[in-house]
Amino acid sequence: MKRLMILPIAMLSLLPVPALAHPHIFIDAKFEVVAAPDGSIAELRNVWRFDEVFSSSVLLDFDKNGNMTLDTGELKAVGKTVRNSLAQYNYYTNVTSNGKAVAMAKPETIQADYKDNALILTFSLKPEQKTFLKGTTIFGIYDTTLYTAVDFATDSDMATSGEAFARCKRKVVRPNPKEIIAQNQATLTSMFFNDPMGTNYSQLVATRLEVQC
Repeated sequence: MKRLMILPIAMLSLLPVPALAHPHIFIDAKFEVVAAPDGSIAELRNVWRFDEVFSSSVLLDFDKNGNMTLDTGELKAVGKTVRNSLAQYNYYTNVTSNGKAVAMAKPETIQADYKDNALILTFSLKPEQKTFLKGTTIFGIYDTTLYTAVDFATDSDMATSGEAFARCKRKVVRPNPKEIIAQNQATLTSMFFNDPMGTNYSQLVATRLEVQC
C-alpha cells in the first residue's frame, strides 16, 4: 500500500476499521470551551499534537518538494484534507446538553503546523444552533472507532473560559478502563461485536468534561 494512504486510512476512513481495533494514532490534546456573554457556548477550541510516527508519515505524504519539511502551501493542504474528511466523525467532538446531542458546524479552517517532528492541528468548532449552558453539559473528544487515542495529560488541558462559567461547577472525568470492563462483563460481547464502530465502549472509557450550571 502506498505511503500516501496512511493518512486516509487512519483519519479519512477510506478503509474499514475493525471493531476490536486498538489505537494506531496518538494525540496529545488541549481543549477549551468558550462561553459567550449571554451564557451560550461560543466555541470549542482544539489543539492536537500527533505522535512522531504518524507525523512522519504525514510529512512524507505531503512534502511535495522533497525538502523534508512542510512548507506553507503543504501545511494548508494538510489542514484542508483533514477539515473535509473528519467531518463525518464530527472532528472526534461529542457534546451533549442535558442528554441531547449538540451538533457542531464544520470549522472555518484547520491550521496545520509541523514542529519538533510533530504535526499540530489547531481549530475551533461552533454549535450549529445556539446552545446555552444550562443543566448538564458534557464535552468529550474521542474517536468512536478506537483507532485514534486522544489523551489529555492534565485536567487543565480541558479548560473553560468566559464569565458565564462563574456560576457553573465543572469536573474532568477519567474512567478506569479496567473498572468499566469489570462492570460491563455481561454486555461486552454485544458492545464489541454488534456495534461495528465500537461506539458504546469508546463512550464509556473516554475522558470527558462535565459542566453543571
